[in-house]
Amino acid sequence: MIFSAFSRAYKPVIASLMLLFTSGCASYYSHFAMFPAENSSGEPRHVRLSWQSAEYPGWWIAGDKATSVKVETQCSDRVWRLRDGADSGDCGTGIRACGEPGKDRLAGTGLPATGSNRCMSINPADQDARVASLGGQLELLVSCTPAVVTEGQGDDTRNLDYLRASSVPYTVYVRKAPRGSMRARLPEFDESVCDAE
Repeated sequence: MIFSAFSRAYKPVIASLMLLFTSGCASYYSHFAMFPAENSSGEPRHVRLSWQSAEYPGWWIAGDKATSVKVETQCSDRVWRLRDGADSGDCGTGIRACGEPGKDRLAGTGLPATGSNRCMSINPADQDARVASLGGQLELLVSCTPAVVTEGQGDDTRNLDYLRASSVPYTVYVRKAPRGSMRARLPEFDESVCDAE
């Protein structure tokens, strides 16, 4: 009888604690950047980076998490996804994207890139870099060029060009906003530039 009364009195407290521990108290953010550059053909383009993150308080058992970094070039259908960890391919460590056979060439030699060649990397000097730890400034190194810049013919033509390779990383300044807020909306590309060409 005493246990029954004790159980009823503390049931709401226990339920509240369980809810607290299962939610994890994460804060969710959108990260993005857009900067002007040239594609491999030398045309002026805007490049957009974006990813999402979940940040947990220091006392919580789970570490911060993040999606892959999406890299898009204005007027192009080619989308790169830079990842960290073991599922990121066999082209090294850190935050990277590996080459795709038949789609990429190594910028330094012009040789075809393979899955063991790193074509893009973020903060390349930091082999332990993780997407979840990225701050308001990052370095993006591009080491490949597209094997072909267009695919198909006529109305079915797809542009596969992307950010020009460089031996020096691009310095990129990133904005961070709570996910779902007005400030978290991605900047849009001006597609009229593509139509004009």
